[in-house]
Amino acid sequence: MADRLPPLPALRAFALAARHLSIKRAADVLNVTPGAVSQQIKNLEQALGTRLFTRLNRRIELTAAGAAYLPAIRAAFEEIANATGRLRATQQRLHVSAPPSFAAHWLLRRLDRFRIRHPELELAIEASTGLANFRDDGIDLAIRYGRGRYPGLRVDRLFAVRLVPVCSPTLLRGRGAAAREAALREHPLLHDAGRRNWRLWLQAQGLAGPESGIDPQRGPSFSDQTFMLQAAVLGQGIALAPDVLIADDVAERRLVRLSDAGWPTQSSYWCVSPALEDAGEDGDAGDGKVALFRRWLLAEAAAAVPPA
Repeated sequence: MADRLPPLPALRAFALAARHLSIKRAADVLNVTPGAVSQQIKNLEQALGTRLFTRLNRRIELTAAGAAYLPAIRAAFEEIANATGRLRATQQRLHVSAPPSFAAHWLLRRLDRFRIRHPELELAIEASTGLANFRDDGIDLAIRYGRGRYPGLRVDRLFAVRLVPVCSPTLLRGRGAAAREAALREHPLLHDAGRRNWRLWLQAQGLAGPESGIDPQRGPSFSDQTFMLQAAVLGQGIALAPDVLIADDVAERRLVRLSDAGWPTQSSYWCVSPALEDAGEDGDAGDGKVALFRRWLLAEAAAAVPPA
C-alpha cells in the first residue's frame, strides 16, 4: 500500500498551499522557494492524474477535485501531529513503581526536589509490590523490598532495613525506659500480614517469655504497612516498622520510638531498572531519564540513612 501513496513532501506542499491559497505563503512556511512548491504540486497532480489548483493572476484556487481531496489530507496531517505529540509526551514521562508504604512515607515527601531539578520530566508513580516486567508493563524504574535478587536487571541498594517499635506520643505515660516498656505491655501491637516480626523483635530484646507480660500475637494485622503506620499515628497501637519509613514521622513528633534497638532484617529497599547494553563502566546510561532519576534517588537515600 505504501507504494501507492504520493510523496509526503508533495502532500505537505499541497496542504499548505490550499490552506493559504498561496504558493508563496506555503514556500515561506516550508522555507523553500515558490518554484520548489510549484514543482511539488505539479508532481502530485501528475501522480493523481488530476488538477488540484486553478492558477489565476497572482493567486490560486482549489479545483473541485482539490477541494474534495483536502479534508482527508488535512485530517491525516493532524493525526500525524497528534501522534507525534503523544509520543514525545510519553518519552518525557517517567513511570516509577514503588511499594505503597515506601511511596507514602518516604518517596512522595521528596519528589518536589526532583521536579525542581528536572522540570522537563513528568513523573507517573504506580503503587505496586509485584515484580515489574519492564518490557511489557511500561514501568521505567521500580523500587522493591527484598533480598535484591533480580537476575538480568540493574540493582542498587537504597537502604538496609531495621525494624523499630513506634507509637503515637499520646500512648506514652511518662518518660524513660519504664514508660516505653509499659506501653508495649498495655497497648495493641500492630502487625503486617506476616504477623511474625513482633515475635522476632521481642526475642532479640529478651522480652519473649510470658514473664515479660507481652503477647507477641495480640493486636490487628494490616495487608499494607501504610495502613499499619496510619493506625499507629492515630493512636491505635504500636507498630514495628522499617526505620527509614518512620524517620520523618519521628522527626515531626507524629510518632515516637519505644526503643533504640532496631532489629536488622535480611531485606533492603532496592532501586531496580533494566540493564542497558550501552551503559558505561559504572553501569549508568548517561543522561537518560532513568539514569537521572536513579542518581537522584541514590543521592536522596544516602542523605536520609537514619542513625543506627
